[in-house]
Amino acid sequence: MMTRTRLAGAAALAVLAFACAAQAQTSTPSAPAASAVDPRCAALLGLRSPHVRIDAAMTMKPGDRQPIDAFGLPALPVSTPYCRVSLTLTPVAGSEIHSEVWLPAAEGWNGKFAAMGNAGFGGSLGPPRLSMRPALARGYAVAATDMGHVEPGADGKTAAWALNQPERIIDFGYRANHVTAAAAKTIIAAYYGHAPRLSYFQGCSDGGREALMAAQRYPDDFDGIVAGAPGAAWTRLMTSFAWSWKVAHQNPASRLNAANLNRLQSAALESCDALDGVKDGVIEDPRQCRFDPASILCSRDAAQGCLTPEQLSAVQSLYGGPRRGLTGAALYPGFAPGGEAQRAGWDLWITGDAAQHPDFARSFFANFVFNDADWTLDQFDFDKSFDMARARMAQITDSDNPDMAAFKASGGKLLMYHGWNDPALPAEGTIQYFEKIRDVMGADETDQFARLFMVPGMGHCFGGPGPNAFDSLAILDAWVDDGSAPNRIVASKYANDLAPLLNMPTGPTLSTRPLCAYPAVARWKGEGSTTDETNFTCAASTER
Repeated sequence: MMTRTRLAGAAALAVLAFACAAQAQTSTPSAPAASAVDPRCAALLGLRSPHVRIDAAMTMKPGDRQPIDAFGLPALPVSTPYCRVSLTLTPVAGSEIHSEVWLPAAEGWNGKFAAMGNAGFGGSLGPPRLSMRPALARGYAVAATDMGHVEPGADGKTAAWALNQPERIIDFGYRANHVTAAAAKTIIAAYYGHAPRLSYFQGCSDGGREALMAAQRYPDDFDGIVAGAPGAAWTRLMTSFAWSWKVAHQNPASRLNAANLNRLQSAALESCDALDGVKDGVIEDPRQCRFDPASILCSRDAAQGCLTPEQLSAVQSLYGGPRRGLTGAALYPGFAPGGEAQRAGWDLWITGDAAQHPDFARSFFANFVFNDADWTLDQFDFDKSFDMARARMAQITDSDNPDMAAFKASGGKLLMYHGWNDPALPAEGTIQYFEKIRDVMGADETDQFARLFMVPGMGHCFGGPGPNAFDSLAILDAWVDDGSAPNRIVASKYANDLAPLLNMPTGPTLSTRPLCAYPAVARWKGEGSTTDETNFTCAASTER
């Protein structure tokens, strides 16, 4: 689970290759011209604070290269001058947290602070650096942490660091972001001469889990929080990953190939795409969809990619979600239909030979829960193993407490979103959590401080066939700073979905669509272009 998934690998590198090639045509790859070191930046090396060590304070100038150290990406050019502070935090014995704080020049600072969430199991500062760059360019002082452990080159995909390491697990669960925020505010005040006027947190996937954890455990740390595709019920989510292995990998006859996924997606869209009156390759509200994958059994359907009985059982189980072994009680939602074959879809996360769900599940249960590096998924029991994970880890890793009274009382605002086509984290899980907040806090009370936006066609944190790009930090800032509560967000579909993530030109806008505050959904007015958001209105869902 990446902050922005795996940036679709080769596509991201292609974007960067183009950018680097373009830059090479206009500049010579030599060391940047020397300029005066920012004395206030250098002075931060002398800053003293309990359990905080400043390891480096570097003046970064336009033309310098900022290392990313994630997803195989090269160092990216600096466009905004800033002070890059590296620090180590040791709040307790057995804890060593590495963090960075980036401080724009005083004349470019907007007076605000934004912390960025990590990805997967953390282990480096690479993934959050991608989110830090655009926020820095807009004047924010920004910070992020490696979550309390170092796994070079792993891109958050392994939890070997957690084996018999209870303090590291606590750092990952909730402590690392809290102590990083406190240290960052101290550094910001020392550099600028005063504290930030407003503080925000932004994260997606595990970063979304971290975001909700901040709101629940530390309601005074941030004035506003963005939680995208949050893995809030972490122990249940990891159980659903083990379910993916059980139903789609354990029996070779149940394996789904590319032809199966293409046929499955085509049949789902044929059944449900036009339910909203617009046939656009996107299911607006999959809860309305009553697609039955049995319709493409090979005994009924001769098309390439038809399903065998074993494959049908796997698909039905993936749509249905994990269940207890003894009672069949649901443990977590399944996946929505309509995005099975999209890029970075089920093949990457669930069904492929190198699918990420099984790896995440094995690593979590082996190292977090059972403290046994040799533990394997064929030992998983959907009663005993699940209950053990809940008993040992839920209080540390799970951020699905629906009681947000303290965060609301502090004046905090919470902006949540989730893509319906997310192949990594089932979107319905976020709806279930938000409904629990409404049940506990009351729908009207919740509306005063928290909004959820479901994104049709969006994959894991970004991308997908539908309009999926929007500036969540700007929307949150308008809500917190100006009181403009979001009821409708305009999302755009660009020619290159990856460009906004890399703070690069997006190319032409292919379409726009409103995202509506849950439980409303977008409805076409019946006239005008279906690629123009002005021809849609937000209306009550007709969920069946």
